[in-house]
Amino acid sequence: MAAAVWLQSYVSSFFFIFAATFIAFSGLLLLVRWRPWCNCSVCRAYLSSTWTAEFDNLCDWYAHLLRQSPTGTVQIHVLGNTITANPDNVEYMLKTNFDNFPKGKPFSTILGDLLGHGIFNVDGEAWRFQRKMASLELGSASLRSYAFRIVSGEVHHRLLPLLAFVSDPSGDNTVELQDVFRRFAFDTVCKISFGLDPGCLELSLPMSEFAMAFDRASTLLARRGATIAPLVWKLKRFLNVGSERELRRSIRRVNVLADEVIRQRRVLGSASGHDLLSRFMSSVEDDRYLRDIVISFLLAGRDTVASSLTSVFFLLSQHPKVVAAIRDEVAAVTKGKDENDEVPTYEQLKGMHYVTAVLHESLRLYPPVQFDSKFCLEDDVLPDGTMVTKNARVTYHPYAMGRMERIWGSDCFDFKPERWLRDGLFTPEGLFKYPVFQAGLRVCLGKEMALMEMKAVIVSVVPRFDIEVINGGRSPHFTPGLTATITGGLSVRVHRRTATACE
Repeated sequence: MAAAVWLQSYVSSFFFIFAATFIAFSGLLLLVRWRPWCNCSVCRAYLSSTWTAEFDNLCDWYAHLLRQSPTGTVQIHVLGNTITANPDNVEYMLKTNFDNFPKGKPFSTILGDLLGHGIFNVDGEAWRFQRKMASLELGSASLRSYAFRIVSGEVHHRLLPLLAFVSDPSGDNTVELQDVFRRFAFDTVCKISFGLDPGCLELSLPMSEFAMAFDRASTLLARRGATIAPLVWKLKRFLNVGSERELRRSIRRVNVLADEVIRQRRVLGSASGHDLLSRFMSSVEDDRYLRDIVISFLLAGRDTVASSLTSVFFLLSQHPKVVAAIRDEVAAVTKGKDENDEVPTYEQLKGMHYVTAVLHESLRLYPPVQFDSKFCLEDDVLPDGTMVTKNARVTYHPYAMGRMERIWGSDCFDFKPERWLRDGLFTPEGLFKYPVFQAGLRVCLGKEMALMEMKAVIVSVVPRFDIEVINGGRSPHFTPGLTATITGGLSVRVHRRTATACE
């Protein structure tokens, strides 16, 4: 009897505490939504979401605000965030006064549950150690050769046969291309980084549990970063409710599978491995640290490549003259080699200047990482005169920068690969004007490897297939995430070109 009374009392207390917490939480949300201490038009539009009446994506609204700003900088007070598309400010943050604009503890807290102490989530000595290790490995000729062999094999033996199967006239010729590229990039990054083959590029197979959990965790972490009151998600995490409960579940799956990657690599032996993980394992014994490195490799090597390739083919479907020019260049550089041959060589890829221009122009309009945030250590003044206070968030916005007339001219919205060519040769722009691969001390170490992988896909697919985007006239709508992902994917029809057409 006493036990029953105790149990009833315990249950009543639990529900009372739960109800009180729910009411307090609801009140906090209401207070946050109608935050009374900032009533400027920008903050009102953000809080009420009225910007959605005119813009499909938050990044497009930010780009609009930045174009209207005389300095190319705006402040979203309710987020405590200064957003800039001014190249001088970008250079100041990433080079001139680099030490005053680290990733910062707030950023590390937001992403720490997934990225841990990986290179994208740390500052100081931890960042320097990982960057030094990665720089030595990614810069080696042996790794470049190893990576190119893997990419060539994946393109020739899996991607092209898959597209050929889809293009069979007896079928409906349709496929979701973003999903294909995510599978392709997941396979290649796992082979290059871990020496393991998940075999995702088989459409009859479901996407791996690892990949799905990683996707969901990325989306939920992006929502953390967009909230105007960090206390909300921290309270939800403490109570293990709602989106934070789902996030914890996804990260648990990621951790289990990342640990399995490390275990398998140890079983196979790291001494003889050419992959990146094997090289790190020779210097790092802490499996938790290795797990963070594994996640960082995946974020860098899968999501960004898949996002970039999806954007390229979205744009190519709207510009047949660009497609024709790519085919002409590939034919000229490869001297009309038979389409059943392997992927063009590494040196041939380097010599395809127009293809390089196409890729950079696509990345200008649709960078895979649309913005990047730092946190100001001490009060500072940006070159355009904007004051930023200690612990304030400062964000540079490559997506908006690609749409700034003052940076790229009156045709900034046009897809125009020729802007990158001088006398037929590819000529890069300054990194602070074009920070798609970051710039300064944090410039992307995997840039050349990523460009090689994407060019290998473009020059192999475009001469062999016509890719028609279904409902291609619409502007893409992006799902919130750490990298740009088109909501609903990119559905296309695939038609194989005849031998005559390929000549």
